Formats: sequence, C-alpha cells, structure tokens
Amino acid sequence: MNVLIKNIGLLVNVRDDNKLLRGYALSSLPCLVNAYIIIKEGSIVEYGEMNEYTNEIKSEKVIDANGCFVLPCWCDSHTHLVFAASREEEFVYKIKGLNYADIAAKGGGILNSANKLNAMQEDALFELALKRLNEVIKLGTGAIEIKSGYGLTVESELKMLRVIQRLKEVATIPVKATFLGAHAYPLQFKNDHEAYIKLIIDEMLPNIAKENLADYIDVFCEQGFFSVDEMKRVCEAAMKYGLKPKLHVNQLNSIGGIKAAIELNALSVDHLETMTENDIEQLAAFNTIGTMLPTAAYFLRMQYPPARKLIDAGCAVSLASDFNPGSSPGGNMNTVVSMSCIQMRMLPEEAINAATINAAFAMELQNEVGSITVGKKANLIFTKQIPSLAYLPYAFGSNLIDKVMINGEFVTEYY
Repeated sequence: MNVLIKNIGLLVNVRDDNKLLRGYALSSLPCLVNAYIIIKEGSIVEYGEMNEYTNEIKSEKVIDANGCFVLPCWCDSHTHLVFAASREEEFVYKIKGLNYADIAAKGGGILNSANKLNAMQEDALFELALKRLNEVIKLGTGAIEIKSGYGLTVESELKMLRVIQRLKEVATIPVKATFLGAHAYPLQFKNDHEAYIKLIIDEMLPNIAKENLADYIDVFCEQGFFSVDEMKRVCEAAMKYGLKPKLHVNQLNSIGGIKAAIELNALSVDHLETMTENDIEQLAAFNTIGTMLPTAAYFLRMQYPPARKLIDAGCAVSLASDFNPGSSPGGNMNTVVSMSCIQMRMLPEEAINAATINAAFAMELQNEVGSITVGKKANLIFTKQIPSLAYLPYAFGSNLIDKVMINGEFVTEYY
C-alpha cells in the first residue's frame, strides 16, 4: 500500500546520499518547507515540496500532517538497555556524598547489576527489556544498539546476548548487539585479570560466535577497569570472529584509549568526557566516530564532552543515550539532543545530525535509517505544532512528539 503524507510544515534532514558529517558540514541540515512524503511497503519512495506533488504514484492512504514538522527517528548507538533492576538506592548514596568506591564497598556499581542479572531468568529479563525498548520507540528512537556486560560470567553474558537476539527478532526497528564482557572484573578475578581475560577469549567469544549473538565488541578502557593493552587483546581476539570494536574510552581519564582504538580501526569511541588536545587531533584524522553521552555526564555530575572542540577540529561525532541503570537511567533521545545544545553548545542542526545520520553510521545502519532518503525506512517523528526547529531542544521540558511512525505505521501501543 502506498501512503502519502502531505502538508508537512518542515521536512527535516532530506538527503540524496549518505555521508558521515564532520566539522562545518555537521551544521548543515537540509530541510523542505511545505513538503510531502510517499511511503511504500514501509520505505520512503518519494518526497518533495507540495507544489511539486503529482498523482503519478497512486496513494491508497493519505495522512495530513497539518503543518507539523517531520524528522527521521533518532538513532541511539550506545545503550545498556538489558538489565535486571534499577539502582536508585545508589542514586541516593551519591546525593549523600558517597563516591564510587564507597558505593562499590556496599555492593553497588556494575557488580550490583551483574548479581541481579545472574539471578534473573532469561524470559523475565526479555520481558523487561522489551518494555524498555517499546518505551524508547514511543519517544522517537528508530534504531538502537544494545550491549551485554552485566553478566560477567559465560552463562550470563550469553543470556544477555540471547535476550538481545530475541529483541532483534520481534522489534520493528533495527537492533545491533554488542558484547561487553570486558565491562568490569568480577570479584573472583579482582586480583587475577589474566584469568578473566582468558575466560572472555577462550570461552565467551567462541560461544558467542557459534550462536552469532553479537555484531560488535566493546571494552571499558579506564583506570581501575581494563587497561589499553587488555582492551587491545580482547578486541584482537574478537575481531577474529568478525566483531568490530565500539569502545568505552576517555570517560574518567585519558590513558591512550583513543590512539589504541584508532589502531584497531574502531567504528566508534564512546564517552569522551576527558579529552586532551592530542586525543582530539588523533580522532579528527580518522573516520572513527566520537559518540558523546551527555546524560551520563549530567547524572554523574561530571564535565561534559568537549563537543565544540571536537566539532571545530573536524571530528565525526554522534550522540547516544547510554541508557543504563547506574549512570544514565533513561533512553529519551529528545533529552540527549536538548542537553547537547544547552550544556555542550551544539547548534540544534548539529545535535539533530549527530543523533540521526551520524548515529546511524555509528551502527553501520546509514543505508537504512538516519535521514529522509529514498529507499530508507519510513521511521519518522511527527512533532506537535512548533514555531521552529530550534524550539525542539529549547523547550526541553515539553513533550513535543505527537506521533512516531515505524516502517510506515504509527506506533500506537506496545507489542
């Protein structure tokens, strides 16, 4: 069935081709005023200005946008959406002044999530994750990456990845899976890092490859977690199974993770709160995408990634939610876009591009989503009546989404 959407006030991010945007190009956001889109079998087949519209393609269904803005759905390229329980008790501890070490001593942190996930059955974990996935779709997310990393045992890491595989099978949006067994050292390996790395390389990776459970490999490269050399060992082993690196680096310290990630030809380096001038120069010289996670910096009361320096240096950057129970307990990409403008001084056009087309590149989904382009999925956000595009990040406290369309169909209820 052909669907015509007419009288679109502003059709945002219309592109004839796919290019990873960097530097000044990130501020260019092509739009059409008073536009239309034609959708067939869930994909965009035509778009243009209303005064150019003809009836050459017969439409069985007509939707009047009544002047609202239409954008491509957000692409969230970094989440930990599969987890067993929230951690609001740690949130209260932080308010009371406890630091990460204090909270960890009380059984908190990543190991807290791991303990709860280990105790949960796969079906129950799947149901929780599916509910969260549906929630973020209603908020405008039209493609998503989901990591493991709260298992930290062979059985539980596989359990998490099988849940993500099940989400792939039922979700109407593209889902990418990332293996993050190297998220933290379990207590039994606290003083024997080598044994845990061997467990990842010799047992986890072969089983993941056997079931084809992951698209990417991730490592939390940070002081007190995995060193640069340990990250390289895990990634090189995973790359033999076809897993491309998407890496946690430079959240708390600059320890050489950027340089190593580039040498590994990483698809993306994520977090980037702590960047030296040399880190920025290195990233700008390569196609590795710098993914910024402003809601994590907000929640942890940390400095934000230096977005302006990264963009002005010519880095390719994207935005993601880091949805997880410990440091970013929410997957609302509208908040991410707004916070990027308010706290990181990104222009609205830059933030929208970083959360759509560049974020699609950060999941290798640029041929499916991320822009209004013929042949791409009709995964679309319909806004309420707004005066301008800048109003979206400006009015951060309002829900400005009227409807979300996935594959040419409006999302009305949970699956």
